[in-house]
Amino acid sequence: MSTALSLFVTGTDTEIGKTLVSAALLRGFVREGLRAAAMKPIAAGAFEVNGVWHNEDADQLDAASSVLLPPTLRTPYLLKAPAAPHIVATLENVTLDIGHIVACHAQALELADVVVVEGVGGFRVPLTDTHDTADLALALNLPVVLVVGMRLGCISHALLSAEAIAARGLHLAGWVANRIDPDMGFADENIAAIRSRLMRQYDAPLLGIVPHLNPLSADAAADCLDITPLLQTLRTAQR
Repeated sequence: MSTALSLFVTGTDTEIGKTLVSAALLRGFVREGLRAAAMKPIAAGAFEVNGVWHNEDADQLDAASSVLLPPTLRTPYLLKAPAAPHIVATLENVTLDIGHIVACHAQALELADVVVVEGVGGFRVPLTDTHDTADLALALNLPVVLVVGMRLGCISHALLSAEAIAARGLHLAGWVANRIDPDMGFADENIAAIRSRLMRQYDAPLLGIVPHLNPLSADAAADCLDITPLLQTLRTAQR
């Protein structure tokens, strides 16, 4: 039986920095001396290089990892078009099988000390007519890290996401505030409002505030995170 740690990274929306934060978490784990690997189970949007299909997010995760999983394990479903997964899967005659992803994750756990699983879009993105990414998170049964894109409306998005995570019986292990809008007014006040509510209602600590980075840097983002409480939660969940 594997003793590897693992977590599921989700976000309040798409394009809010899940990949950056996932990569930052990977860099943090590597700094702790852990063999860290990434999974992006479903990726929509691919480009071809020398006959090999790539996804930009998956490549960024690989660059931050110290253990590279075989592409078929890291990304069991690599869809070509950059659109909602259930739509692209239908167009490309692909069935997004949660059971297959769970099996790939089990194999990944045998190859690393910690596996960071990045979801797709927000927490309730459809995968099939009957299942969504919340079902995937539940099937993996992992602690969840929520990435909150700091922009107008983020408080409601964060609280709704946390409520949905808890409704599935999953543990919200922490959250990250990502300053995607450098001109957002009252950003600190918004972070404080989310922080107090997520801590009070879900015992979910703020793991860090990532500033608006240009260019993006996993290492710079990792400098802004405190993964100590996250490691404690993961090791407790493992027991």
